[in-house]
Amino acid sequence: MDERNAGIIAVGSAAPEKVLTNADLEKIVDTTDEWIRTMTGIRERRMAADDEAASDFALKAARLALERAGLGPTAIDLIIVATITGDVIIPATASIVQDALGAKCPAFDLSAGCSGWVYGLAIANGFIVSGMYERVLVIGVDLLTKITNWTDRSTCVLFGDGAGAGIVAPVEPGMGLLAFELGSDGSGGPSLNIPAGGSRTPVTHANLDAHANKIFMEGREVFKFAVKIQGEATERVLASLGMTPADVDLVVPHQANMRIIDSAVNRLGLPPEKFFVNLDRYGNTSAASIPLALDEAIQAGKIKRGDIVVTVGFGAGLTWAAGVMKWVY
Repeated sequence: MDERNAGIIAVGSAAPEKVLTNADLEKIVDTTDEWIRTMTGIRERRMAADDEAASDFALKAARLALERAGLGPTAIDLIIVATITGDVIIPATASIVQDALGAKCPAFDLSAGCSGWVYGLAIANGFIVSGMYERVLVIGVDLLTKITNWTDRSTCVLFGDGAGAGIVAPVEPGMGLLAFELGSDGSGGPSLNIPAGGSRTPVTHANLDAHANKIFMEGREVFKFAVKIQGEATERVLASLGMTPADVDLVVPHQANMRIIDSAVNRLGLPPEKFFVNLDRYGNTSAASIPLALDEAIQAGKIKRGDIVVTVGFGAGLTWAAGVMKWVY
């Protein structure tokens, strides 16, 4: 079999209608708009309604990507959904999406936190390069406001809701997905977790009262990890291709904190305009962060055919993932 290349042929995204501003948060918790903007760069975020779930936004993003690709749902051979906020524990949100979409294919969820969508791209790439599948739908979706501790002022200002989807398919030689670096350091797991709700610590009335079923984060530890790994992973994945940061046309980073993005700008020696940022309007949407930003970058005309685009994320695990692609369309 001739060597195959895989690439993203279409992208779509979706977000809730409700906007939660910093001014709104001032009424909920002891914080200020100025503090949030200075420490994070976030001005507002989207918040799903009580009756909205992850699959609702995953479906919207997927349908938009299919429409842009000119494909029907039965053209998809595999669905991967990266999420930590699935509709339910079982079945997988990917199976819910597959049924609602009308697709006839295998489907599974992937849990790698904010790195999840890039992990999903790497898996899709492997399936397509091997010849096992022709078209893989990779969705990143998280509704972090559903698992936010609204009494914790250090974390509740950070998170928002959204979804992004990409269709990965065979592309011409030399184009598409070129290289990945995936990583995990499980020793850092306790610094970003949800303590209760799994088999180790099932939910009880006591730990519900203690908000143990919500996100817990040691902000300083995660910040140090993110600042270090974002630049390192980007440099390494580029070096694997014989490239340097100077070869990059656009970086689409995980949208967690503006200070973390600024640190990568400085480390890589790139002008700030080579980093696409929509953090100020969405906050940290976990696995949705990168595909949502990628879609907005495309729609804004920031990416053209032949551009070298880097996607880089980091998150719970602690995990990280960086990918390099030569844009196809």
